[in-house]
Amino acid sequence: MPHPIRLSAIAFLLVACATLYAADAKTEPQAQPASESIDLNMYQQIRDEGFHRSHIMEYASGLFDGIGPRLTGSPNLQRAYDWTQQQFTAMGCANVHLEDWGEFGMGWQQRNTWIRMASPDTAIFIAQATPWSPSTNGAITAPAVSVVAKEEKDLDQYKGKLAGKIVFLGKVPEITKQDVPLLTRYDDKQLADIFHFGYTDQDLGPQHVLPLDQMEDVFNKQVGFLVKEAKFVADEKALAIVVPGCCTSGTLDDDIGGPTLGWFVYQRDHANTLPIAKMALENYGRVSRLLAANVPVTIEMNVDTVFTGDHQHGFDSIAEIPGTDPKLKDQVVMVGGHLDSWIAGTGATDDGAGAIIAMEVMRILTALHVQPRRTIRAALWSGEEQGLFGSYGYVTSHFGSFPRSNTPEQQNVPLFVRKPGGPLTLKPEHKLLSAYYNIDNGGGKLRGIYAQENNAAIPIFQQWIAPLKDIDVTTVSARLTGSTDHMPFDDVGLPGFQFIQEPLDYETRSAHTNMDVYERLIPADLQQAAVVEAIFVYNTAMRDQMMPRKPLPHPELWEQQRKPLNNMPGAQPEKK
Repeated sequence: MPHPIRLSAIAFLLVACATLYAADAKTEPQAQPASESIDLNMYQQIRDEGFHRSHIMEYASGLFDGIGPRLTGSPNLQRAYDWTQQQFTAMGCANVHLEDWGEFGMGWQQRNTWIRMASPDTAIFIAQATPWSPSTNGAITAPAVSVVAKEEKDLDQYKGKLAGKIVFLGKVPEITKQDVPLLTRYDDKQLADIFHFGYTDQDLGPQHVLPLDQMEDVFNKQVGFLVKEAKFVADEKALAIVVPGCCTSGTLDDDIGGPTLGWFVYQRDHANTLPIAKMALENYGRVSRLLAANVPVTIEMNVDTVFTGDHQHGFDSIAEIPGTDPKLKDQVVMVGGHLDSWIAGTGATDDGAGAIIAMEVMRILTALHVQPRRTIRAALWSGEEQGLFGSYGYVTSHFGSFPRSNTPEQQNVPLFVRKPGGPLTLKPEHKLLSAYYNIDNGGGKLRGIYAQENNAAIPIFQQWIAPLKDIDVTTVSARLTGSTDHMPFDDVGLPGFQFIQEPLDYETRSAHTNMDVYERLIPADLQQAAVVEAIFVYNTAMRDQMMPRKPLPHPELWEQQRKPLNNMPGAQPEKK
């Protein structure tokens, strides 16, 4: 992984809490039939519409090419809100609207960034501003200086040496030989490993299941030190900061924490005061080696950014296909992905693909004039990358929540990964949600689904996928998975599911990088994913029973029951 606090490796911890802290539910579970009633004619119609009349690549170009990156709070994300609402309306959805999940922070947009070396040679470098970086207010020219520190005391040696300089902050990451293909698909053995349930000999990093207690140290020590570094450099009157990219081949990564030198930099009270740019490793390495050899380096750079307000709100884009069964129409099946992205690319695989797949699911079902028994609701979230804000806010508003720890140590930790601080409180709508289906692992085809330790759902899913084996849907895993917007649902005891998705180059090249663009998408894979998700949503909307639920979680027992989670063998950090 490029950074120890990369969001895709930590935004998903409470998923384990909802199951490992569970106690017996207070209400009797709904009896489930041994055999599912499957409408194979509808399977055929969904496949025909999804494979032969797909609109998904039109949605892809409209969102990624036409609108571009969609940082939370940005003007581009507002354009995406408007665009998705127009598309939902055009396909015939009902109750199309935006739901405000609250104040986010600063609106921000990058207009241009460039960096070049003026001496000892001239060179053009690959670079971008980091999110929420201030502007340089025009081009600046200054000597470069290297600052490398592991702890706060290491900064003392740089006192009085940074004024008027452009600081190259951090050691050049070692470039290791790529020992795996950039683009991969699951083979039979890998799918068998995913199917196998067990914590004693499994690396759960690929499923993003990590113990909560690790995160307090990450935020208070690692992220805390980055904040102190940024403040030190600013106090020393440097002009700007340059940080190294994550990967080889000119790849630049976005993220919150490492590149931005702080987590809460989107809030005015925590804003960076110096311009910060991310530079490709190969370029950063050249400058660093020259400086290490005592060769003076002059850098020219221009970070052209604009802030668009300090109190921007975030929204979720909602649309429905109303239920028609008088007894079941108030019950809901949800499908979604997150609409926001980082800025280095155009957010095609993270998670634009999940968003347009959800849109295509709704288009397929409306095109077929489906009359679902339950209401089908699409939700395109925002604020996922900074802390699952959209889905967390929606679940809190509609279904339930529990308080989070507010101790001094936890004040530096984002709310979504704070330790539980009290019992679960449910809202009336909690009993009306049958299931939520999410996609946020790139643009690959779906190979199955994680049951999220909801064992009663496994035989249901196995029957649903039996007619889909010819399109490679074969695996139902009991495992937990984390990392994204199904977590807030699972945290409050609702069936929230994420699909098993082909990795392609999501982890090796695209996620959070300038390579996350339209060209990373494979149309046939997206079509397959939309067909599969549409079938799952349709089946959930039409069956007599709601989807089975796990026992309700008891977050108030976290302190007593956390030991098994924190000592869980195989709960290892994500590897890149």
